[in-house]
Amino acid sequence: MSVTASVGSVRSITSRDLAAANLLLAADPVAHCFVSSRVALGGVDPWRIGGDLLGYFDDSGLVSILYCGANLVPVATTAATRAAFADRLRLSGRRCSSFVGPADETLDLWRLLEPAWGPAREVRDVQPLMAIDGPPTVPGDPLVRQATSADLELLVPACIAMFIAEVGVSPVAGGLAAAYRARIAEIVKEGRSFVRIEDNVVVFKAEVGAVAKGVCQVQGVWVDPALRGRGHSISGMASVVTMAREQIAPTVSLYVNSYNTAARKAYRTVGFDERGAFATVLF
Repeated sequence: MSVTASVGSVRSITSRDLAAANLLLAADPVAHCFVSSRVALGGVDPWRIGGDLLGYFDDSGLVSILYCGANLVPVATTAATRAAFADRLRLSGRRCSSFVGPADETLDLWRLLEPAWGPAREVRDVQPLMAIDGPPTVPGDPLVRQATSADLELLVPACIAMFIAEVGVSPVAGGLAAAYRARIAEIVKEGRSFVRIEDNVVVFKAEVGAVAKGVCQVQGVWVDPALRGRGHSISGMASVVTMAREQIAPTVSLYVNSYNTAARKAYRTVGFDERGAFATVLF
């Protein structure tokens, strides 16, 4: 079923639209890394990409994309296409646990949907989007390495602690412990988890959560609270950048809360620069 706007309409993206979708995603591979990674993994199949891809189409073809999964992620939307997407989403009600994406698009879409969906738990309206596409500007930590399956007993609790501190809820609540552990194990198996472990303590960790079009997106950066203030995040991220650029993708990106001044300073010290701003709406 299509929802007609003033010009154009919203419908599910099909395999026939895949080339056009990839063109839109390629226009900003850093900002669109997450959705690009989903499409690269499974095309437009909802089961394989973990959500639905909605497109706004007019006479010229595909104009904008909205990924609708656990996260709601806008791609190349405009005021008109966001209004059309919001009309479509009001029909089904909220199914996502968060919105995330370019700040202006994400916040405007939330403005349109909040009256129907109710208040958010938290709105993070400024999250600098940062990237580095060259070697780090500081030495890496030689003790940071790719994690192995033998690290999972220590790594999973660290990932849970990071998630709770960052998001405010537990990723294993509601009987999701097995699924969460499986997801971490998958990232480890893919060579996308990086750790420094000493004396059975995870000193530093980070994961690459998305990869597409020459860009990888780092997430879950964490230093044990008892060991903070010693430069582990700087040297650890320098090692992550080096290994990720060599083995995963030449451009490494991430986004960070604007109020986390220590993290922003650390990333700048490593050589990251700002490429835009994200926003996140949490439920």
